[in-house]
Parts: sequence; C-alpha cells; structure tokens
Amino acid sequence: MLDYAGARAVAMIVQTGSFEGAASVLNVTQSAVSQRVRNLEERLGTVLIQRGQPCTATEAGAWLCRHMEHVGMLEESLLEHLPGLAAPSDGQRVTLEIATNADSLGTWFLPAVASFAQQSGYLFNIAIDDEQHTPDWLRQGRVIAAVTSLDRPVQGCMVKSLGRLRYHATASPDFMQRHFPDGVTLQALADAPALRFNPKDNLQQAWVRQVFGQAAALPSHSLPSTQGFVDACRAGLGWALNPACLIRDDLATGALAELVPRTAFDVPLFWQISRLVADRLQGLTRAVLAAAEGELARP
Repeated sequence: MLDYAGARAVAMIVQTGSFEGAASVLNVTQSAVSQRVRNLEERLGTVLIQRGQPCTATEAGAWLCRHMEHVGMLEESLLEHLPGLAAPSDGQRVTLEIATNADSLGTWFLPAVASFAQQSGYLFNIAIDDEQHTPDWLRQGRVIAAVTSLDRPVQGCMVKSLGRLRYHATASPDFMQRHFPDGVTLQALADAPALRFNPKDNLQQAWVRQVFGQAAALPSHSLPSTQGFVDACRAGLGWALNPACLIRDDLATGALAELVPRTAFDVPLFWQISRLVADRLQGLTRAVLAAAEGELARP
C-alpha cells in the first residue's frame, strides 16, 4: 500500500519549494515532514526530493507527484457527490502540471488557464519549452497536458487542433535602413543580428528557408522573452519573428516593418491531454479551445 502521508509530504514540498512550507500547509512540524519523506525514500530505495533552494523532485519524485495529482482529482470528484466524506480542510489543493511554448503563454494561453482556475480552484505549475519539445514532457509523465506542434497523439493522450499561431519577421525602420539598404537578401541576413529565444529556437531559420528556399547562418542575440523580442525589435537590437497579435499596432504605425512583406509564418498548435484526466478536466480543454479560437488563425 502507498504511504499517503509520505506521498503528500513529497508533493507538498515540491509545490511549496521547501520542507518548512510543506510543514505549514500540512499543519505538522518540519521534523515530521522530514521523517515522512525519509521513511518513504528508504522504503522505495530512491531519493524523491532534491534538497536545495528551492527543493525539487527527482524523476521518481515527479512520478509520485503526478500520481498524487490524479488522487487529488479523484477525491474532489468523489466529494462533489458525497460531501459528507470531507474532512476538515488542511489547506491542500491539487496542482496541475502542464507545459506550453512561451509565445502561446505570452499571447493567448493565460486567459484560458485563469478562467478555468477561477472556476475549479486548481493550482497550476506551467512549464515552458519549445512547442516541438513539449511532447517529451508528456512522454516522460512530467505533465498531464501540453500545447504542442505535434498533431499525432502522444501515447496515452488525446489531441485537438488549436489553430495556427501567426508570425511576421519584423525589425525597426532604423535597423532595416542600417542592415538592409539594398533589400533583404541571404547575404544581408548573414550580417544582420537576429534574436533567438534559446538554443532550441529555430523559428527564424525556418522563416528564412520558407522565403529563400535555403538556410543561412544567422548571428543571433539570445533573449528568452516573448515580449522582450518585441521590445528588442523596436529598440533596433535585432530582427525576429513576432506573434502577429503582439505587433499589429506596431506594423500599423510604422514602429516595426516586415523584412519581406506578405511573408507570414504559421506554426500549427495542438492541445494534448492525458486520457487519464481528460474527462475530469473537460473544463480546462474547453477553456483552452475557446481561447485559441479567439486568437489563432484557423487551418
């Protein structure tokens, strides 16, 4: 049988980031939390908590936390029908682990999460990764749902199309004049600094291949921020693909210009959610689909 006291202690340490925080939520002493975790780790023969500031879960600990999420959702569903089973509140709430790409988070995704959180009372731990890599989080069991660019369902998941996040390659008028006085060419792009979110980001390269039919070596500034990309382009730091919904006004006023007119780049996005929780989280899926419908281009 699973040691639920120990499992809850592990989950709460990960949620709060510390043994002290877990003790406060569970209304026990910090030494009691430490003892529960130590007993469970000894029983399983593996470390569950990576001690630090903050404390994080090991791979085994992450699996245990995901299990406790499922248990928490099942208990909430049961109490809806049998409220008399409810014990006095100990302050514990279910935290849902999900993943999305940064540009979705910075444009359309947060309203969906906020709407569902207000209705359900769930907490969220939102991981950020490239949309091509978020399926790995699902495969590894690190999250229960994700925004991805993968149209085929990850094993154990269901998938729904969200639409296309549209981008425009943009720069400031001054940057255009300095780096592209004779037009945007592959040779000019090899000297004009681009922006890159992180080493996984190949969006600018993908646009170059779409427009010019081949890749180019792009000198790049690294800047892990969706809004930072827009601000950096306005400031003339570099050029980049920015979500259309964030730069609509800039293009209209001339604060930003397209490198090559009428060369929008679309990234298809999909919502994948574990079948184990899909029924209980239908409200989340509806909120995500509704938010995407209002902001994303349709296929």
